Amino acid sequence: MSNMIVGFSKLSKSEKIEWLLNTYFTNIEASRDLVKKYWNTDKKLQKLHDEFIENTITNYYLPLGVAPNFSINDSLYAIPMAIEESSVVAAASKASKFWLERGGFKTKVISTTKIGQVHFIYKGDFEKLKGFFDDVKPKLIEASKDITKNMERRGGGILDIELRNKTNDIDNYYQLHASFETLDAMGANFINSCLEQFASTLKNEALKNVDFNDEEKSIDVVMSILSNYVPNCLVRAEVSCPIKDLKSKDIPNPEIFAKKFKQAVSIAEVEPYRAVTHNKGIMNGIDAVVLATGNDFRAVEAGVHAYAARNGKYLSLTHCTIDNGLFKFWIEIPLALGTVGGLTRLHPLVKFSLELLKNPTAKELMQIVAVAGLAQNFGAVKSLTTTGIQQGHMKMHLMNILNQFEATTEEKTKLVEHFKTNTVTHSAVVDAIENLRR
Repeated sequence: MSNMIVGFSKLSKSEKIEWLLNTYFTNIEASRDLVKKYWNTDKKLQKLHDEFIENTITNYYLPLGVAPNFSINDSLYAIPMAIEESSVVAAASKASKFWLERGGFKTKVISTTKIGQVHFIYKGDFEKLKGFFDDVKPKLIEASKDITKNMERRGGGILDIELRNKTNDIDNYYQLHASFETLDAMGANFINSCLEQFASTLKNEALKNVDFNDEEKSIDVVMSILSNYVPNCLVRAEVSCPIKDLKSKDIPNPEIFAKKFKQAVSIAEVEPYRAVTHNKGIMNGIDAVVLATGNDFRAVEAGVHAYAARNGKYLSLTHCTIDNGLFKFWIEIPLALGTVGGLTRLHPLVKFSLELLKNPTAKELMQIVAVAGLAQNFGAVKSLTTTGIQQGHMKMHLMNILNQFEATTEEKTKLVEHFKTNTVTHSAVVDAIENLRR
């Protein structure tokens, strides 16, 4: 293969770029200029970014926006959001202001347990394995003391280790299913280090166990890894007010609005095709804050969507009730987050975002992130059941279309004014630009 390269990782940054340009690009000069345009002029800061991952050639920027006026448990927050999708920050800001005047968001952390597993193969009698595990369990914990001592000093550590028989799923397959408390750390490295120590101790103790035959002594560890499914690391956020207090400029009839809003949520509670899009809107808010605070949004996404399907059918993460004239809207969601470790001490804008949020603990950050998801969903469902989603979204998307056509500042000013009273569609914007330029 003519494009294959050996030793790419050993090339310097400049050498990597030149190889890519000469191999894949036609306009080499323009492509080189683009790559370098996104380098940070602060060489120390650029070096920091280069060392976050491997084979770096430049930076890929996302806008960092802020949604202010979030009242959470009677404290006011401005929430940082890193996202490329238009209308997300605007919708969050609008929802925050709406609920600021109606009692704000109320939150609580339900639990903070995280999970890790040692997956292994054991060919032998289960009762013998169970007896062996009961004896070896204290040794698993004791052998991990060097790893856990600092976490234990702060109040965290290993909560429990269970033996789980999974032979109904795969022949001879078992797990050590361990639970952890990692406090303000997301805890991935801590958990994985503990699990690998468990695996080593398990294998060594099995070899010494006189009750096992030779085959039973040969426990085969397949892998040791944390789980991003954290159904017991849960946070709840909710808003509520008398239905009559929902009345506003765009909600002239609060009774009709509340009924329709609840119907929309009820549909997402039973219809997976709607639930996926419904929950995607929630994740618009959640991912943006998770990313801004240096957490792993892929892990959060995976865990949240698994939780949405925990009962065998993918359903809504939010719920709504109307009871005795009271409107209530809430979310219960698993979020494994950290405010120490990882990028939190490295990325300058992560530090900035955390300071903006008053340097929260992991529990406080869970609550803030859950609120961002609930606010985003409220804004989306409110639009869907009143004006329709496209009216607000396309007005926010207008600037992206204008930038695609390289509109001047003067053209942007005139066209933004024009579309205050006209429907925004891609073709309408194109026509307006062409008419203006003629």
